[in-house]
Amino acid sequence: MRPILRPLALLLPALLLAVPAYAQERPFGTLREQAATRQEWLKLRLERVLPRLMREQGVGMWIVPMREYNEDPVFSSLVSPTTMAARRRTIYVFCDRGGQVERIAIGGSTQGGLYRVVRDPAAPVGTAGTTRRPAEPYGPDQWKLLAPVVEACDPRTIAVNVSATHAFSDGLTVGEWEGLQGAIPERYRGRVVRRELLPLQLIEERLPEMMPRYVEMQRVVHDIISTAFSERVITPGTTRTDDVVWWMRQRVNDLGLGTWFQPSVDVQRAGVEMGDSANPVIRRGDVLHCDFGITALGLNTDTQHMGYVLRPGETEAPAGIRAALARGNRLQDLLLEEMRPGRTGNEVLAAARARMRAEGIDGTIYTHPIGAHGHGAGPLIGLWDRQEGVPGRGDVKLRPNTWFSIELQATVPVPEWNGQPVRMGLEEEAHLDPSGARAWVLRRQDRLHLVR
Repeated sequence: MRPILRPLALLLPALLLAVPAYAQERPFGTLREQAATRQEWLKLRLERVLPRLMREQGVGMWIVPMREYNEDPVFSSLVSPTTMAARRRTIYVFCDRGGQVERIAIGGSTQGGLYRVVRDPAAPVGTAGTTRRPAEPYGPDQWKLLAPVVEACDPRTIAVNVSATHAFSDGLTVGEWEGLQGAIPERYRGRVVRRELLPLQLIEERLPEMMPRYVEMQRVVHDIISTAFSERVITPGTTRTDDVVWWMRQRVNDLGLGTWFQPSVDVQRAGVEMGDSANPVIRRGDVLHCDFGITALGLNTDTQHMGYVLRPGETEAPAGIRAALARGNRLQDLLLEEMRPGRTGNEVLAAARARMRAEGIDGTIYTHPIGAHGHGAGPLIGLWDRQEGVPGRGDVKLRPNTWFSIELQATVPVPEWNGQPVRMGLEEEAHLDPSGARAWVLRRQDRLHLVR
């Protein structure tokens, strides 16, 4: 063995050097380190955010039942990062009797010591120290355990997740609702209420402690896009848009990150209608657009940037294309200035569009919250096909400690293209801090990416 092992040992440093540098990167640490960070965030959210929201909504008890692989949308905001599904049936109960809100799990685990677990003391002990009846894998007896918990809490109101407007607040399935109705003691059934904003705002609100990591995520996103829209990835006349898309996907994978949607890259070209072009070859003089996001630490990003492929002799994009980007930047400014806590999404949209029209900008606004989900919980500020406002989802008010993808487009005629309009589709993350002040998470694009 030794004659074989020794040469391999000598080759190992060279083999490691042969691995691309980016494949060795861990921008957010090991999985274990990331889980520790997310667990601390969960603890802070349950201790700091949840009690305040329950009291703001007048909720004495919140009951969130679910079954394995049919989890409530609020599930990931209630459990540890190492809990990837509900265990058979799990019923999370939150009881506010003043002071710290009591957190109870009927089924499931303590989530790293954050919940008190309630189990049937008469049930046999499983091999892993858990209690369950093997013949009843979905735990019908768990409903029997709920009644004493409700009696002990004696709540004035019991909130459940039912909503016709917000998907994030509509996690109670018909089957679980039927079981819940039978399990709640009769004298408490008239106290059941819908509180749509409770799950919505719990999912929506971000901790200030999250911001440094989210800034790092934005840096990774900007770096990937700037490389993708450069001569390091694009060879004009050869590279197709799908080549760039898959380079981005591979780069994300090599960094140990995820994504919540397939990236896209599209082209605008002087004198040519490219709307129906599928996977075109990228040529010199093209305007490039991408839509790209990553997932890490239970958070998501969503970014759209613009690029330009230089023609021979050019050192910058034509002035008309640079001016178009500036118009898009101006629309971003107008929108961000109108995004004040206490206003609804529809009110922000109307105010920003009035200023947009007054300045002669031909644009569209379709901005959304972001964070635990890409298209996140919270107020919508327009949809691309709903510029008059979005009933229901646009009537939610903006709040501090929330993040938004400032997504919009400005269409501008370009003199160098004989007046042909160029669409500047831009998207960049911004946040409302604890005081309600608005700012970019990292920075917004104000210069085109250039392929030389």
